[in-house]
Amino acid sequence: MKIIKQKQLALLMMVAGAIGGFLYWRFVGCESGTCAIKSVWYWSTLWGAAVGYLLGDAINDFVVKRKKRTEENDSQV
Repeated sequence: MKIIKQKQLALLMMVAGAIGGFLYWRFVGCESGTCAIKSVWYWSTLWGAAVGYLLGDAINDFVVKRKKRTEENDSQV
């Protein structure tokens, strides 16, 4: 449960990315079938989930570092 709480934003962004990847495949996609990522729904969904997770994890790290820095500055004053 601790890992889920720590990575909550990354997991939420992963789900949003997966939904976005699927919607991209559904509405934009690749009609010829020669596009490696966009030709089938599961590849675009997986890529969307991966990008969403990486983006969410980067944002989460930024927020945690900023919060820690703010707490350190408050304790020194």
